[in-house]
Amino acid sequence: MTGELGGVCVDANDHVFVLSRPNLYPGIEEIAQPAPPVMEFDQTGNVVNSWGNRQAMADALHGCSFDTQGNIWIAGNNDGFIQKYSHDGKLLMQIGVKGKVDSADGKLQSRFLNASPVAFYSPTQVAVDPANGDLFVADGYGNKRVAVFDKTGKFLRQWGRQGTTAEAAAGVGGAFVNIVHCVVLGNDGLVYVCDRNGDRIQVFDKTGAFKRNIPVPSVFRPSYTGNGTVGNVVFSRDPDQKYIFIGDFSNKLVRVFDRVSGQEVSRFGRPGSHQIGGLASPHGIAVDSKGNIYVAELLGGTATAAR
Repeated sequence: MTGELGGVCVDANDHVFVLSRPNLYPGIEEIAQPAPPVMEFDQTGNVVNSWGNRQAMADALHGCSFDTQGNIWIAGNNDGFIQKYSHDGKLLMQIGVKGKVDSADGKLQSRFLNASPVAFYSPTQVAVDPANGDLFVADGYGNKRVAVFDKTGKFLRQWGRQGTTAEAAAGVGGAFVNIVHCVVLGNDGLVYVCDRNGDRIQVFDKTGAFKRNIPVPSVFRPSYTGNGTVGNVVFSRDPDQKYIFIGDFSNKLVRVFDRVSGQEVSRFGRPGSHQIGGLASPHGIAVDSKGNIYVAELLGGTATAAR
């Protein structure tokens, strides 16, 4: 049985990969065992492969993405590293050391430093530049930065700092209110970063120069959970990437924005779990080549597909 689903991503063959955490509902562990960390589904929903060694992976798997070679990059909370795996689960690369985070004494309970060239503090997602293989890491739940590495793992640069809700409301770039929850690269060469509790997407160039905000205000006032609106984002598959699909973690919706104008054009879903169209916690989001949207839910461990 799946636990919380931290992330979902789609490969070049439209196979859907989900990251499952080991936590099951109380009492369920007596009659079921946790699903493998990584599961691969075909388009009809059949499991075609599964893999992962939980002892070598982060405690709370969070986000996944593919590079142009078909390798999968995985980030996770409650630890300080990211990993690159082959399509079938062979560990190819790791930046950071399991059990050591970018804090004053290397432990999770300590103050984050937001500075290490070799460690993270609960990173959330990796985006790979198709042009040169550079890695953009959203880092994350402790740290408040985007850290950039070359394809060999050499640290290049970083940007971002702890911000305030007032700074977010004023549109200050590079100030992340609480969680740097995702990072994706656009075909326009820009870097789109989820400032989840700032209720906005911040857009930068690859050097970290701030370009603009895409505000994602709460639908409900106050928001349904107060956990911030921008859980994760993915672009439509057309070359112009006309639309941004946003998993609104707080309002429990999938929201569709025009990428260029930054205006919301539609939304679907509703608060609710385990019912058709209901979303408990849209934590991860992905799109396949046919335009189908996949949502991974953190609470309740469910995956949803929308056409």
